[in-house]
Amino acid sequence: MPTMTSREFNQDAGRAKRDARSEPVFITDRGRPTHVLLSFDAFCRLSGQGESVLDLLALDDGAHVDLEASSLGAGWDRREEFR
Repeated sequence: MPTMTSREFNQDAGRAKRDARSEPVFITDRGRPTHVLLSFDAFCRLSGQGESVLDLLALDDGAHVDLEASSLGAGWDRREEFR
């Protein structure tokens, strides 16, 4: 795995971010690993945080969907959710 010193990280954060897209990058301070930089996707996988239902159902900007009350189905009653 790539390793860079704190000084290298401060001078070239762009390189660290590019490297972190493919694998974690260890950041060292005085020769000892102190931080790990990884992509947000890798973090989500490691932490068990997948995409939420809202993320999966999100519409593109400008998309429009018409929903009518009848599309909810006959006999649908919101109060049933709380029984």
